[in-house]
Amino acid sequence: MALSKEQIAQRIAKEVKDGYFVNLGIGIPTLVANFVQKDIEVDFQSENGVLGMGPFPFEGEEDPDLINAGKQTITTLPGAAFVDSAMSFSMIRGQHVDLTILGAMEVSQNGDIANWKIPGKMVKGMGGAMDLVASAENIIVAMMHTNRAGASKLLKDCTLPLTGVNCVKKIVSNLAVMSIENNSFRLLERAPGVSVEEIKNATEGNLIIEGDIPEMIF
Repeated sequence: MALSKEQIAQRIAKEVKDGYFVNLGIGIPTLVANFVQKDIEVDFQSENGVLGMGPFPFEGEEDPDLINAGKQTITTLPGAAFVDSAMSFSMIRGQHVDLTILGAMEVSQNGDIANWKIPGKMVKGMGGAMDLVASAENIIVAMMHTNRAGASKLLKDCTLPLTGVNCVKKIVSNLAVMSIENNSFRLLERAPGVSVEEIKNATEGNLIIEGDIPEMIF
């Protein structure tokens, strides 16, 4: 069956390595901090000026002065630092972030990402996504494989305004784990109970399928 948002975050947490500095975008990516292995040391960065974010607070323990870029209340870990926005973006633009985890509305088979605007709809702004995708060497996207109408969001070419070009390395959707290779999506893992045929039918872009595709392990 298709993964929940929490399960997508749990699978992505396996990509986070000891010593990493990681930026978490809004939406599903913010859940990743809840699932990182306890025996590794990771610094989560938020572009509003926090380095050292922890898991979400328990109900009743929220501090309204501690928020992430999506204005959600957060916790901080021992040694956390608070900096101004200019310093925060210097970390990003200086390529000091090892891994960026973003949500997306569309991803193309050559690694383009669209995640900031739907024409005709009001948006507050592009946020830090364009800086993140331009500066990061390792970008993982957390997303739903299809939209509410059932149409694929993994396309040959993005139809929405682009956030970045040829930058996505890996995608974890509610159906599958895929990498971007040779101008195609390569199927690496499938969600438990989801068939390769279901993933193929839900993917508009070129899809490389080689050998037996294992189910995800959390």
